[in-house]
Amino acid sequence: MSVISPKKQSRIAKVLVPAALALAIAPAAFAQDGTSAADKRVSVVAGYSMVEPTRNPEIGGTRTQFDGEGTPTLGVTYHITDNWGVEAWAADSYGQRVNAGGGKVGSVDAQPYSVSGQYRFGTAESTIRPFVGLGYHETNYDNETATPAGDRVGIETAKGAVATVGVDANISPTWFARADARYFQADSDVKVNGVKAGDAKLDPVVLGVGIGARF
Repeated sequence: MSVISPKKQSRIAKVLVPAALALAIAPAAFAQDGTSAADKRVSVVAGYSMVEPTRNPEIGGTRTQFDGEGTPTLGVTYHITDNWGVEAWAADSYGQRVNAGGGKVGSVDAQPYSVSGQYRFGTAESTIRPFVGLGYHETNYDNETATPAGDRVGIETAKGAVATVGVDANISPTWFARADARYFQADSDVKVNGVKAGDAKLDPVVLGVGIGARF
């Protein structure tokens, strides 16, 4: 049986506690909220996502595999119209185990953030609102561990396009639930002792759920 680390428990709590509070106060808020969703231009979503790389890069002539991990996320969207919006999105830093030859050879922390244009189908009063998005992201890497031989490893910031598909389930004019998937096109140089040794082309998929509110 696997044990959740204290660090991961803390990350999960950052999302679950606010989400539980939101659900607890939601019934009273629903009864009092008479404002139309179309009049609310800003939405905030607290969520939790699983990040899973889709590629296994070759580094220094060795095929590697980066493990995925779950992390809390936060998204803020400005709704220009009922259908068009701009989202700023970020994930908490998460660790990735690096494997090669059947065993662990290192680890690295990653933190992605993005800005995307989004289009929502339907109207602000629709119960179910699918949406799509396209934008730009950067993923910062730090806390890279040295190789077993003691070599220094560095991964440069990844930059590229991000595509999003998702759906909002409206509970009231203020509250909604969300499920989404994001694909990050990410390619960055990997250096060993300051010399390029490969490309960390991971192209991760990020699957998330969350609770949102409009203001």
